[in-house]
Amino acid sequence: MNAKIKYTNEPLGDVKVIADFLPSPAELAFNEEGVKVTLALSKKSVEFFKAEAAKNNTQYQRMIRRLLDAYVESHSS
Repeated sequence: MNAKIKYTNEPLGDVKVIADFLPSPAELAFNEEGVKVTLALSKKSVEFFKAEAAKNNTQYQRMIRRLLDAYVESHSS
C-alpha cells in the first residue's frame, strides 16, 4: 500500500449524481415509540446481524429496526 497514487487530469466519463440518502445525525438520535412484535427470522439473518453488531459495537436488534425503518422510509409515498 506504499505505492504512490498518480493523478491525471483526464475526463471521468459518464458521471451520475445520486440523491443524498443518508439520515442526518438528528434523525439517527431520534427515538420513536416502539411496538413489541414477535417475528421469526432465519438463523442465517440473525447470525449475520449479531456478527455485524459486534463489529460495530451496537445491538443487533437496533440494526434490524433501523434497516426496516430505512426500507419503509424509502418506499413510503
